[in-house]
Amino acid sequence: MGLENIYFILVRPQMGENIGSVARAIKNFNIKHLRIINPRCNWPNHKALATSVGARDTLKSTKIYNSIEKAVGDLDIIFASTSRARKINKKIISILDLKKKVEKTRKIGILFGPEASGLSNDELSYADYLVKIPTNKKFSSLNLSHSAIIFCYEFFQFFINKKIVYKSSYKSSIAKKSEVNKFLSFIINRLDRKGFLQPDHKRKSMIRNINNIFHRINLSEQEIRILLGIFSTLNDFNKKSWIDKRFSLFINHVV
Repeated sequence: MGLENIYFILVRPQMGENIGSVARAIKNFNIKHLRIINPRCNWPNHKALATSVGARDTLKSTKIYNSIEKAVGDLDIIFASTSRARKINKKIISILDLKKKVEKTRKIGILFGPEASGLSNDELSYADYLVKIPTNKKFSSLNLSHSAIIFCYEFFQFFINKKIVYKSSYKSSIAKKSEVNKFLSFIINRLDRKGFLQPDHKRKSMIRNINNIFHRINLSEQEIRILLGIFSTLNDFNKKSWIDKRFSLFINHVV
């Protein structure tokens, strides 16, 4: 049980484009259920299909209802998204606290109102909690799909419940310290030739700062090659007299 228990419910949506964008948003986060109550646009809607991009299957499985009672009848807990203060006896929570009210085994519905006006108080009465997304107090209204995707992210984080590790497709290995040190020796030697490391009493601290910079940033072998190529070009450097065979090979393969 998990994300398959999440149901996004759009109440009287006005624009097919927004419905399609919501379908795309929920599919981005592996949420499969979209319900619509009395859509004001003709349904099915070609604009919704256009903005759904790769989520047409989500739209095709969308269920249409003519009342909130029917749309939420098989669900266990209902949240309603709202940006306005309401005179209604309902617990209002921040979306940041949403996870505290969710149980993974329960079927969860989230109500979203029409773009122009939001949910009415009568529609909000079906919710267990009203949920606000912290925003600029002077401009708090979010686009329907933007609001939906924030809910998607919060549910996804809660139900996945594990640290996701992303790996770069970058292939070059981290340069060995010996390679970095040779590179630094080259730089320092060239700076000495140019009279940069002056006055003499500051020379040690300047070299230390240069070492700190390049040892701190975990240069890759490819980056060492590129930097050597750059300095070689800028300084009209004769690579054979300064770099051993390995670094010569690096420069010859700069990409």
